[in-house]
Amino acid sequence: MRILYVSHSFPPRNRPLANIGGMQRVATDLYNALSECNARVEPVILRTSWRWTHVLTGLFLGSSLCRIAASAKRRKMDAVLFSSMVTASLAPLLQGTLRKHGIASGAIVHGRDATLLSPPYQFLVPRIFAALDAVFPVSRATGAACLERGLAEKKLHVVRNGVSPDRFAADWSRAAARTMLFERFGPPQGAPGNNPERVLLLCSAGRQVKRKGFVWFVEHVLPRLPEDVHYWLAGEGPEAERILLAAERSGGAHRVRLLGRLSHEELEGMYRAANLFIMPNVPVPGDMEGFGVVMLEAGLCGLPTVAADIEGIADVIEDGKNGRLVRSGDAEGFSEAILAYRREPEMLEEASRRTVSHVLEHFGWNAAAEKYLRVLEACSTRRRAAA
Repeated sequence: MRILYVSHSFPPRNRPLANIGGMQRVATDLYNALSECNARVEPVILRTSWRWTHVLTGLFLGSSLCRIAASAKRRKMDAVLFSSMVTASLAPLLQGTLRKHGIASGAIVHGRDATLLSPPYQFLVPRIFAALDAVFPVSRATGAACLERGLAEKKLHVVRNGVSPDRFAADWSRAAARTMLFERFGPPQGAPGNNPERVLLLCSAGRQVKRKGFVWFVEHVLPRLPEDVHYWLAGEGPEAERILLAAERSGGAHRVRLLGRLSHEELEGMYRAANLFIMPNVPVPGDMEGFGVVMLEAGLCGLPTVAADIEGIADVIEDGKNGRLVRSGDAEGFSEAILAYRREPEMLEEASRRTVSHVLEHFGWNAAAEKYLRVLEACSTRRRAAA
């Protein structure tokens, strides 16, 4: 099976943190997994920092259009796989050429790349779906959003994202991780008995935008939790100042810490130092949470997640297996779920071990890559027969 893999989401070489996020992580990890399967994968990729992605993507799409068309005419591939709806915007322009030469096409849909509230973009979405042979939403919720926007059900193939088991491979104890983290960012302010080891540390990671629910959590849940519960957040975004203002209004400023963008080592240190991962998403029109790879990464480090039961999150967290699901916007439900772990340290330790096992068993990239290949191969067979 020969696949042309098209993505605008790769970071620059030797600078993996210059362009990082859920979609970026999926693009690179899936490419590696496909390359390890019985397939020849030729990349058509844009390597750039997040800062320049929006500037360079248009130029990349133009050059990719020419390259894909030329490869199709020379029959150098059996299928084209677009790593997002951004690159799949080329599909309507390539439809005639690909079908003439018996080449199949598919695209991964992450969530917001289908639901973005832009009338011109929403006009384009069903036309992209029509030009593709297969569409791969990363969750059931994302798949439902695609169907609402005109995707034919026979083209729908939900494939959940995975996580590389060696993403975080350090053998750190929580005590060692806390020592590293507190040395770099300072210990929690007002720790009980001035002992930071007695803090129940909650953490979140991701772009600080409204849908993540960080402001809501700080304002409505944290005040319900005891003083020994602290909340640290990794990442950047337009909601950062509002998070701090919410902490001040609720009287919890000393318990909230914004760590900014972390290195790989620092992020792993935060995960291994913390007790629980928090995913408190709230609904925002046009900006859905398609999946949530960060919950898998935290799970690899032994962090159960307390998460809003909303959108693609429900395909990541299985209640009682790798965390707890709570109705979005239910402050009491969130606080009770967190306090249940706090009251039973042994239960929390068992939940930590169970979370690691669950992630490793159910979210491997190999199985996901094989499903992509099976679907694309079937589509390719049909396209060759029709050509």
